[in-house]
Amino acid sequence: MTPFGLLTVVWFGNVAHVGQIVTVYLVQSIRCSHSLTSPSCLFCSARGVPLSGHVGFDSMPDQLVNKSVNHGFCFNILCVGETGLGKSTLMDTLFNTKFEGEPTQHNQPGVQLKSNTYELQESNVRLKLTVVNTVGFGDQINKEDSYKSIVEFIDTQFEAYLQEELKIKRTLHSYHDTRIHACLYFIAPTGHSLKSLDLVTMKKLDSKVNIIPIIAKSDAISKSELTKFKIKITSELVSNGVQIYQFPTDDETVAEINSTMNGHLPFAVVGSTEEVKIGNKMVRARQYPWGTVQVENENHCDFVKLREMLIRVNMEDLREQTHTRHYELYRRCKLEEMGFKDTDPDSKPFSLQETYEAKRNEFMGELQKKEEEMRQMFVQRVKEKEAELKEAEKELHEKFDRLKKLHQDEKKKLEDKKKSLDDELNGFKQKKTAAELLQAQTQQAGSSATLKKDKERKK
Repeated sequence: MTPFGLLTVVWFGNVAHVGQIVTVYLVQSIRCSHSLTSPSCLFCSARGVPLSGHVGFDSMPDQLVNKSVNHGFCFNILCVGETGLGKSTLMDTLFNTKFEGEPTQHNQPGVQLKSNTYELQESNVRLKLTVVNTVGFGDQINKEDSYKSIVEFIDTQFEAYLQEELKIKRTLHSYHDTRIHACLYFIAPTGHSLKSLDLVTMKKLDSKVNIIPIIAKSDAISKSELTKFKIKITSELVSNGVQIYQFPTDDETVAEINSTMNGHLPFAVVGSTEEVKIGNKMVRARQYPWGTVQVENENHCDFVKLREMLIRVNMEDLREQTHTRHYELYRRCKLEEMGFKDTDPDSKPFSLQETYEAKRNEFMGELQKKEEEMRQMFVQRVKEKEAELKEAEKELHEKFDRLKKLHQDEKKKLEDKKKSLDDELNGFKQKKTAAELLQAQTQQAGSSATLKKDKERKK
């Protein structure tokens, strides 16, 4: 430690004042071995020298800001809610733009998640915004498994990031982070209570994503009903153990506003991209026969509160919570499933190589065990097949013997019949020959009698 400090003094000692500053800084950062201050110790004697002048490390925040601005930011929003609650309209209103998209139908066989990424820029800050919409959510008759597609999608994004983290050659600085940072859960403005589908889905998602519940199309119910509806929703979430995202109050600069806004959850919002002239200026609003609802009027809805909390105040905290809480929970569970732990039973740090070797040996043992089971199963099946083939062969031989015997019997019958027919044919031939002989004799006798009569007549 001492040579390093002395070398540093010599290296930076070209300028006496700067060398003194750097030397004091390095000396103060080195822990001395003396229990008490020793006058003979260089470090003890230098410990009291005050730091003076400007070094420049106070520009670190500016450097980080410039680096972040050059690199750009990404933010991913998951919109969960039934079809027709105005999810796409609210996204257009939040970011003051018109995102491309097609209206969804109500005849989806299941819940499908569609992700669209947009490049936005405000001043000199670039934002890669990803909006994920749940197509067909709540449209099925049986809604029991509606949340599964959403949970699988969130886990898939966590798994993709984890796989990138576990690579030998990582590119996290240029990796497009698709993990969901905020989940806007759209609640239908029924004015009564939460649906079972809403409670089940939020309960399944609260450990995986930052849930911000909002009442969609809040202009559909009166102010008194809306206040009661908010209280009812909050009590139901607490009684069912659903953990929604709470705006952080540990930072003094935003503690007061976040604490106030936590009391306004869930936000009652209205979305619109149409501009209406109110007085001398154009504002975004929804026009009805009975009047006009201004989107950015806090007396009409909580849209401004939502925009302030989601984008202008807590966007970075949402990103941080996603990484430090939800992703870390997924990562820990996944690595524990793979057999990795921080400490062994003796509270000693685990060696990654030892853990890998142990897991590899365990895997190889299981593989050999399965291979032996498959071999035995294969041998057993071969024996069973051989027995089946032998039985089939035996049956074929028996069938062949039966057919052979039947053939011999039929052949013998045919031969006997043929012999009988031959005997009959020989008898017939003999009778025919005798008949022909008799006929010839008769004809000869007749001819002789005729000749004799002719002779007698001539005489």
